[in-house]
Amino acid sequence: MKPWHRLLLAACCLLAGAAQAITITDDRGRQLHFDEPPRRIVSLLPSLTESVCELQHCDRIVGVDRYSNWPASIQRLPQVGGGLDPNIEVVVALRPDVVLLSVSSRVSDRLEALGVKVAALEPKSHADVRRVLRVVGDLLAVPHAQGADRVWRVIDAAVQAAAQSLPERARGTRVYFEVSRGPYAAGASSFIGETLVRLGVRNVVPPELGPFPRLNPEFVLRARPDVIMVANRSMQPMVLYPGWQNMAAVKEGRMCEFGPEVSDVVVRPGPRMAEAARIMAGCLAKSFP
Repeated sequence: MKPWHRLLLAACCLLAGAAQAITITDDRGRQLHFDEPPRRIVSLLPSLTESVCELQHCDRIVGVDRYSNWPASIQRLPQVGGGLDPNIEVVVALRPDVVLLSVSSRVSDRLEALGVKVAALEPKSHADVRRVLRVVGDLLAVPHAQGADRVWRVIDAAVQAAAQSLPERARGTRVYFEVSRGPYAAGASSFIGETLVRLGVRNVVPPELGPFPRLNPEFVLRARPDVIMVANRSMQPMVLYPGWQNMAAVKEGRMCEFGPEVSDVVVRPGPRMAEAARIMAGCLAKSFP
């Protein structure tokens, strides 16, 4: 091989390597650099697990938290415990190139001290979901047009179609959405609250209380919502809070209780938000036929 051939080949190799280099910024404002897209990913947040899979890279996930369960293929992977407090030894043993987790996870510093790269991402609003999809797409070297933007277009169109499907009687109704017992509610500033607004209804939990506030059951009783939606992942029959049996929404059957599988869809800020909008619209249509 002639010397100039060798130089050209070396230059091409360097350019190819540079083209694969990845830099992202997570929700802590920290930059992460990768020489190539991560091949081994541990995901500790279900919505991030689903986002990686929706971007067609499920095969790169080597471990998940105990709540990541969609798509079905994920259920065969090693589980490393809870998303907030996973088993550190098990995570490290999986030799991840990166660990995806929420900003509120308590293990970021410990993992980084062990030399494990951590990307903390926590979508709470529609804008967050779109942005996080793009960050995950960048991490996986998936172009926005074929990845994150495509997924968001599906979500956006589904929410719009669900809104148009509502009967006129359901529009403008006042809704209370409980994400878990406590009660913890979906506030107006949460991604669930934003979906409700786009569906053409009103949230009884004001934005100033935050995305997912813990409420006194009396608050809901005084708010007198027209429709109550409850995510019940416990597999146990739901027990009404004191006084709720007197609310018109309960007495007149305008209450939708979502079981574990449906709850997973409606309370996760990720690619299945399109399906979530259809589920919520179905509840509203049933309540006001």
